[in-house]
Amino acid sequence: MATISQINEIHSPDATSLCGDVGSRERLKSLMLRAWIFAGLFFMALPGTLLGFSNLLAISTHHGLGALPAAWIQGHGHAQVFGWIGSFVLGIGLYSQPARGRSVLRIPLACFAFWTSGVAMRWAASIYGWHWRSLFAVSASFETIAILLFLAAASRHKLPEPAQEGRAKPRMELWMVSVLLSTVGLLALVIFNLVECLRLAIDGTERAFPHELDQRFLALLAWGFLVLVVWGFSARWLPTFLAISRPDARLFRIALILDLVGVLFGVSGWALPATILTSASVVAIVFALHLTERSHGAAKVQGIHKSFPGFIRLAYAWLIIAGFMGIWSAFADQHGGIWGASRHALTVGFAATMVFAIGPRILPHFAGIYSIFSKRLMFMSLMLLQTGCTLRVLSEPLAYEGLLPFAWKTLPISGMLELSGVLVFAINIALTFLLGHSAFAGNSSTERSLA
Repeated sequence: MATISQINEIHSPDATSLCGDVGSRERLKSLMLRAWIFAGLFFMALPGTLLGFSNLLAISTHHGLGALPAAWIQGHGHAQVFGWIGSFVLGIGLYSQPARGRSVLRIPLACFAFWTSGVAMRWAASIYGWHWRSLFAVSASFETIAILLFLAAASRHKLPEPAQEGRAKPRMELWMVSVLLSTVGLLALVIFNLVECLRLAIDGTERAFPHELDQRFLALLAWGFLVLVVWGFSARWLPTFLAISRPDARLFRIALILDLVGVLFGVSGWALPATILTSASVVAIVFALHLTERSHGAAKVQGIHKSFPGFIRLAYAWLIIAGFMGIWSAFADQHGGIWGASRHALTVGFAATMVFAIGPRILPHFAGIYSIFSKRLMFMSLMLLQTGCTLRVLSEPLAYEGLLPFAWKTLPISGMLELSGVLVFAINIALTFLLGHSAFAGNSSTERSLA
């Protein structure tokens, strides 16, 4: 709230200049966010999903993973999670920080340059192998520098004021705890990646992590970063968006503890206890978020498709499927089919569905735009993604484990459906940013009201 002296100075030349500077900084931040989102869409659609579809065609043709370089699979995954999800998270995180002085773009620009070039170099090295040792080391170093810059910018946030005499110190909200833990997980992830990339650059024989090491890396990536960041923002936004109760604090803490212990087991190579604990954490989080309860009122679907609440709940159903398929894979997987289906249910069924559903709700507002370009395209992208993911998760165990050879023929169809959904989503978001009506009208706090 403005003070009396600030109100009295509104019409002074200095105050007018200050207001103009603030408005300019907010517009610059909005443009920077759009750059992050467009970069994420690029990595999602081309190096990520298109490469994934190409990999799937090769696997289906040869009925197995043997003919496909492990580097191609890992390059696809790196572009999807680091390039797509990582860019979205970093972009929104930097945008949500207050605009201060002339350095409003200094750190975000440096972070953007290091992150996107690091992800691009890793993808190129994984696919083409050109000077891959040098590119692995440089790309991992760039990604680590980008995260350190992001953390340096985040550390400037004003901390809660200390408790006054006779008053209890305010506690950090649970959604913030989950997001903070996911940030720690992301830092651990890039350090893990840096150490192993340097090791490969020095004495590695292939441009890919060994299988056992890759499984540990994926446990940290999926359950130590990806899941936690989605849980955090779910706890922040879903009570408002879905008109449901605020998260149950006790169950939310239990879910976080179970997940973190599961991650520790997963990184240590103990797959069975890791999958049991993470599956238990999934059950706890679903009840903690009250996703099984009816809404108390009308869901907030202004500017987006009315199917939004259903797809949010469907995403968490996929997370449950991923958790229990993980347990199944720990007991019975022989050729990677069950494990692959579990991972796909988590990354595409859960994470991508949450992005496809919540993205059209929040990204336009963050960028100062009133609404998504097309509600129909939003629904189409989600339906294509769900159909493709369902077919993939059903077919992969049957094909890889030799239970139903015909399933090899349905895998490419699943990939085509998912690729189509990804392209529709990318086009819809891109058109929203290019053609959407700006919501900037002198009130710089409007577009941050969801943050």
